[in-house]
Amino acid sequence: MDEKPPVILLVDDDRDHAELIREMFRDHQGANRIYHVSDGEAALDYVFRRGDYSEPEKSPRPHLILLDLHLPTIGGLEVLKQIKAAEELRRIPVVVLTTSEAETDVAAAYDNHTNGYLVKPADFERFTQMINEIGSYWLTWNHTVVINNKQARP
Repeated sequence: MDEKPPVILLVDDDRDHAELIREMFRDHQGANRIYHVSDGEAALDYVFRRGDYSEPEKSPRPHLILLDLHLPTIGGLEVLKQIKAAEELRRIPVVVLTTSEAETDVAAAYDNHTNGYLVKPADFERFTQMINEIGSYWLTWNHTVVINNKQARP
């Protein structure tokens, strides 16, 4: 990883969940840079640097993407599919973080090359533990390659 704090792209339309996740990363993981978008179209604009995110300063390459499945505009599975299809983006770990335990959703996410599938626990303590462990594994122990200079193409 580079010298700057890791970048996390959080894609979740539930603002309460998103704020809780942001707080947990700040409290337990330190100085991460967390960018939040609330729908699939904004997520794709961010990673492909389109529209409001065309400037690299507004859309630094994430070290980790946390992706909800059930999103407005474009669903999470389609977002995942497009990210993993783009040569410049496919190495970015994408972890599905959702409330869905449906086997069809789990299978579809892995068929589209998710790096992990996590179901948000209803229990606050377990949810806190999960977020802390996500940060520890994906941002501390796991090694990633982030290519900042390339413009991704859909």
